[in-house]
Amino acid sequence: MACQRSTTEVRSTLVVGNWKMNLLRNEALDLVAELGRLGAVANELVDVVICPPFTALTSLADHGMHGIKLGAQNCHFSQKGAYTGEVSAEMLCDVGCSYVIIGHSERRRDYNETDAEIGRKAHHALQVGLRPIICVGELLEERQSGKTLEVLFRQIDEIVETAGADVVSKSVIAYEPVWAIGTGLAATSAQVQDVHAAIRAHLEEITVSGAVPILYGGSVTAANAAGLFSCQDVDGALVGGASLKAQEFAQIVHEARQRTR
Repeated sequence: MACQRSTTEVRSTLVVGNWKMNLLRNEALDLVAELGRLGAVANELVDVVICPPFTALTSLADHGMHGIKLGAQNCHFSQKGAYTGEVSAEMLCDVGCSYVIIGHSERRRDYNETDAEIGRKAHHALQVGLRPIICVGELLEERQSGKTLEVLFRQIDEIVETAGADVVSKSVIAYEPVWAIGTGLAATSAQVQDVHAAIRAHLEEITVSGAVPILYGGSVTAANAAGLFSCQDVDGALVGGASLKAQEFAQIVHEARQRTR
């Protein structure tokens, strides 16, 4: 069942493709070119961002993005130094990135990233001109035990405590229920709207701007995008596997455009 969207307030929509550890440089170039041919590009009401692996960033920036903005999947919280295997926010700006995903659940799970570390990354990224996309989300057992909002608010509060309310106000929040990432399971539109509305209310309570864009991420597809975008408090999507398929991602962008009409 689709959510009901207010006709009195229309916010811009952000569609972000997270390619994760996929595609070589030529494959990345081909996919972006195909997205351009399909018209999956930004307009005055929809921003389109792709976040490829680090190895493809320079090639994409040099060959042109066909109206799509460039983002990265992670950054370090320091400007430079003895951090083997890391990439700084300055380096990402240098190759043309505008956005960076921070705190994705896979980073939390596989690399033990904490909310405090995520806050430090967001603070530094914003300082150098990158807009952070800060991810929050709950595990299946946390949802089943009724702790979804408790978990999300705790994550947000610690990030705000570390980075500051002003940093979070200038960032993007991505709600990505961990149980729906890469599983084929997706929260219903009603569930998503309830959580997004609660996040927005909580942000306002802790003096973070209520206008912060809140994206949904978790098995977003062309089939469920329209229902998600119909929700009042859903400002876009963080798309995983479907962003690797040109036709599928282009359809999601099309549904985002329909939302703003």
